[in-house]
Amino acid sequence: MSVRFTIDRLGAQGDGVANTETGPVFIPFTLPGEVVTAARERDRATLMAVLEKSPLRIEPACRHFGDCGGCAVQHLEAGAYRAWKRDKVVHALRAARIECEVDDLVPCAPHTRRRVTLSARRTEAGLLLGFNRHMSTQIVDLDECPIALPQIVGALDTLRELASLICATSRPFHMAVTVTASGLDIAASDSGRMGERQRQIASNFVIHHGLARLSVDGEIIIEPKKPVVMFGTAAVPVPPGSFLQATEPAEQAMADLAGQHLARAKKVADLFAGCGSFALRLAMKSEVHAVEGDGAALAALDRGFRFASGLKRVTSEKRDLFRRPLTFKELNGFDGLVFDPPRAGAEDQCRQIARSDVPLVVAVSCNPATLARDLAILLAGGYRLKRVTPIDQFLWSPHVEAVALLEKPKKRR
Repeated sequence: MSVRFTIDRLGAQGDGVANTETGPVFIPFTLPGEVVTAARERDRATLMAVLEKSPLRIEPACRHFGDCGGCAVQHLEAGAYRAWKRDKVVHALRAARIECEVDDLVPCAPHTRRRVTLSARRTEAGLLLGFNRHMSTQIVDLDECPIALPQIVGALDTLRELASLICATSRPFHMAVTVTASGLDIAASDSGRMGERQRQIASNFVIHHGLARLSVDGEIIIEPKKPVVMFGTAAVPVPPGSFLQATEPAEQAMADLAGQHLARAKKVADLFAGCGSFALRLAMKSEVHAVEGDGAALAALDRGFRFASGLKRVTSEKRDLFRRPLTFKELNGFDGLVFDPPRAGAEDQCRQIARSDVPLVVAVSCNPATLARDLAILLAGGYRLKRVTPIDQFLWSPHVEAVALLEKPKKRR
C-alpha cells in the first residue's frame, strides 16, 4: 500500500527524509520539497512515484540508477550536490564545536574512478557482474558505469567472462578491478577453490586479453605484467588488493595540499602510509619516515623509492599504529607529519601527536565524524586549525574526503 509523503530534507546517506508523526521516514532517490508516493516499511519506504518534482531534480547520468546501489544522488543538480557534500564536513566540525571556515568542495569528474569492487554470481541465466541493488544482495548486471574509467567500462564483458572462468562457488563473490599503468589488475575474493585445469584456463585468458594480473584471495594466479601505479615520479608495484585512493585527481589534490603545508619541513613522518601515495611525493622536498602496518604495502613503497630518482631519503617502519602509536617523544624528531587512517580514525595516535612539538600536521580522512573527533584532540593539545578542504572522489555517493591543515606555535624558551 502506497502512502503520500512530502520530503523535508536530504539525509546523510543521500535518501530523502520525510518527517511524520511517528518519526522520520527515509525514501531513496527523492529530493527536498518533492511530494511522492512510497510503500512504507517502518522507517524506510520504497519510492513508487514522484507527484511533484523538485527544481533540483535532473536526469541521472546512468540508466541503471535507481536499481543499482552504487550511486545515491545522480538525480541531484550539481551545485546542490556539491553543497550537500561540503555540508557533511561543516556539520561534523560544528557537532564537535570546531570553528573553521570550510573550503568549497574539490569536485570529482565522471569517468575517473580507477578502482571498483564488483559483485559476481553464477545463475541459471549466466554470470551476473555489477553492483548490488539498493538495500539488497541482488546484483544489477552492468552495461555501463559513468563513474569508472573507460578502461574498466570497456572491459566489462571481458571481466564477466573471467569471473565465469574462476567461479567455483554458488555464492556471490567480489572482483576488485584496478586500472594501473600496466593494465587491469583483478583481485577476486570468495570465488571458491579452483582446480588446476580451471587455473590454467583462467591464466591463458588473462594472457590473451592483456590483463596485468589475476589474484584470488591474495594468491597471485598469474602476473604477466607487474601492476604499477605512479606516485609522483615513483613507480610503485602495488600488491594484490592493496589500498589505493579511488581516483588519481583526488589523490593528487590531497597530496598537493599536504605538500604545500609541509614545504618547510625537512623531516616528515607519514603515518598509515600505505603504498606511499603521500610519502613518495613528499620525498621530492623532504626526508620521509613512512609507518604502516601492512608489510606488503610497505615493501611496495620501499621498492618504489629505491628505483626512483631525485628523491630524498625515505625510511620505513612496519608498525600497527592502532596498537602501538608513535609516542610524542618519537614524533618530536619530525618537522611535520601527515596521517591518513582508515574510517575509524586515529584517536590514540592523535593523543600522542597532541602532546608532541611537531609544528606542521596534515590530517586526511574519509570520515568527517572521526576527523572532527581527532581534530578536537589536536586542538586541545595546542594546535590551530588553518584550513579544511573537502574532496569528492566517490562521485554521487554519500562519502567525502577531507584534508585539514594544522600548526602548533613554537614554545617560548
